[in-house]
Amino acid sequence: MNLRCAIIDDEPLALGLLESYVKKTPVLTLCGTYSSAIQAMKSLPEHPVDLLFLDIQMPDLNGLEFSRMVSDTTRIIFTTAFNQYAIDGYRVNALDYLLKPISYADFMEAVNKAIHWFELQQKAETAFSSAQAEKYIYVKSDYKLIQIELSKILYIEGLKDYIKIHVEGTDKPILSLISMRAMEEKLPASQFIRVHRSFIVQKQKIKIIDKGRIVFGKDYIPISDSYKQELQNYVNEHIV
Repeated sequence: MNLRCAIIDDEPLALGLLESYVKKTPVLTLCGTYSSAIQAMKSLPEHPVDLLFLDIQMPDLNGLEFSRMVSDTTRIIFTTAFNQYAIDGYRVNALDYLLKPISYADFMEAVNKAIHWFELQQKAETAFSSAQAEKYIYVKSDYKLIQIELSKILYIEGLKDYIKIHVEGTDKPILSLISMRAMEEKLPASQFIRVHRSFIVQKQKIKIIDKGRIVFGKDYIPISDSYKQELQNYVNEHIV
C-alpha cells in the first residue's frame, strides 16, 4: 500500500521535520507541503490526497476549519502544540492527533493507524464489488443470451445435457445446454447448495423441508443421502 500525503504547517521547522519523516517512510508519497491552509486551498481541492498532516493553530484559517473543506476521501492527522484541541480533532473524524514536538515513533504510530483504516476500506470495497459482480449470470437459451438475477433463482434441475432454471415469478423454466457441474461452478457457493445430483437450490429460498424433501409450492425437491449432511449443516446454523 502507498498513501499520497500532504503537510500543512505555518512553522518552517515543524514543516521540515514532518517532510523528513514522510520522505523516510516508504509507504508514504509526499504530494505537497504548504505553509498555510489558504495556500493549500489552491491545490488540494483539485488534487486530493489520501492523508493530510494538518496543523491546527494557523492564522486566517485554522486547521479545524480547513478540515471541514477537504475531500471526504482524505483522512486527517492533526499536529499541534496545544493538547486542548484533541476533542475538537475527533469531532471532525481525525485519524489521530500528534502533539508537538513530534517524535518519529509517534509519527509512525499515526501512520500505521492510517494504513489500517485504508486496508479496512479496501477490503470493504472489494467485498462490495464481489457482491455486485455476483448479482446475475448470463445463460444461453434458444440461441439467445438471457440475463438471470441470482436472487430470483429458486432451483436448478438437471436433465442429462440440459438444465432447467426455475425462476421466481415466471411460469416456465429457462432451458440451457449446460451440465450441472458447469452450472454449479458458476454459482456462488454462499448462495446455492446442491442437494441432489439433479438439483441445486438457492439457500435463502428454502422455506419448507418435509420428509426429506424441499418444498417449492407444488414442487418437491428430493434430498439425496450424499448431499444431506451439507444441507443439514446449513440448516443447523439457522435453527433457533
